[in-house]
Amino acid sequence: MWPRIGGLRTLDLGTPGELRARLNGLVLAGVKTATAGLLTEYAHEQEELEHVGERLALVDDDGHLVGVVRVTGIEVVRFADVSWDFARSEGEGDRSVEEWRAGHAAYWAREGTPVDDDTDVVCVRFRLVSAGDGGISTGDLST
Repeated sequence: MWPRIGGLRTLDLGTPGELRARLNGLVLAGVKTATAGLLTEYAHEQEELEHVGERLALVDDDGHLVGVVRVTGIEVVRFADVSWDFARSEGEGDRSVEEWRAGHAAYWAREGTPVDDDTDVVCVRFRLVSAGDGGISTGDLST
């Protein structure tokens, strides 16, 4: 199960350290409006897929709230079928869907989960609804 903050599931992007800080910065700047995960990760963590309208607590390396995002779309597709439109919305500077696929395949391989064209990828689109915790660490985060 993923940790919760104020009843919201957490969204911890990338791996702790420089990568997570960079990705969180892209979300807070409004550049990153999507993220991809592996369907097998959800099964392993015994989590349901996100749903449109769900709010997620964006967290830093220490699990502290840095913002809240609202899910605007979710789709499960084969790795080979991830669209350029989706890849671009991740906001990470990829110049083509092929570059996106190469970078994500390398990332997941480093994490111990190699992917192939038929691997199911969860494509989550979101929008930032609040930045910073505003002093809120529990309770209603329904901003």
